[in-house]
Amino acid sequence: MARKKKEECPSVPAWIISFSDLMSLLLTFFILLYSMSVLDVKKLMKFLWYFQGEKAFISIETVAVVPPISLLQRDIALDIKNRIKRILPMHAYQIEAIENYIVVRLFNDIVFEPDSAQLTEKSKKALIGVANSLKALDKAYSEILINGHAYVKTKGIDPWSLSIKRAVAVAQFLIQHGVNPKKISVTGYGNTKPIYVWHHPLLKRRNDRVEIFIKLRDFREDLMKEEKTKNSSESQPSNR
Repeated sequence: MARKKKEECPSVPAWIISFSDLMSLLLTFFILLYSMSVLDVKKLMKFLWYFQGEKAFISIETVAVVPPISLLQRDIALDIKNRIKRILPMHAYQIEAIENYIVVRLFNDIVFEPDSAQLTEKSKKALIGVANSLKALDKAYSEILINGHAYVKTKGIDPWSLSIKRAVAVAQFLIQHGVNPKKISVTGYGNTKPIYVWHHPLLKRRNDRVEIFIKLRDFREDLMKEEKTKNSSESQPSNR
C-alpha cells in the first residue's frame, strides 16, 4: 500500500483566518481615525480651491488644534486635590470645575483659628501644596481670585473685616511660597453670599469659607490673537 504523504505545513484552524481578517480591519480603522485627526490645512485649502475657485482658497484662515480646556482643567484640579487630601480631612475642602475656573473651597473651622485670620498648621501645609501646584502650572492660568466669607457667632466681630483678613492671609501665604502676586486679587463678602440657606448647623458651618478661583487661560484665544498678529504683519508692505 502506498504511504500517505505527510503534510508539509499543518492545517490552520478556520477561525484563525476570520480572526486575522478582523484584526486587519481594526488596524485599518484606527489608522483611518488617526489620519482624520491630523489636519493638513494647506491640503484642505487646495481641495476646496478645486471646487470653489481661488476666492475660497484666499478666504480660509490658518487654524491650529489645541487640547480642550476641560482636559487641562481636570488635570490641574486633580493635582491640587492630591496635594490637599494628604493633609486635610475630606470635610475641610471642596474642589470644583466651573466653566473655565477651578474653585478650591476651604472651610474656615479647619483652615483658621476660631474667629480669627490666623491660619492653622494643617492649612499652611495644604496651602504649600496648592502654591507648588500653581507655580508648576503658572502658564496655564491667568488670574487667581481669593474670596473670603465669614459667618461668626461671637458678638463684636465684624464679618466683613474678618472675611477680608482671611482672604488676605491666604493670598499673602501663597505669595510667600512663590505664587505670582500680579495674578492674585482679594475680595471679602462678609456673610452676604452663603452656599447653603438651610438652618442646619453642619450646612451653615460650610458657609464660613475661603474660596480660591483659578481662572484658566484659553489657549485657543491666544492662538487666534497670535495668528491675527502674524497675518497683519505679513500683510503690511515692507519698507525698502
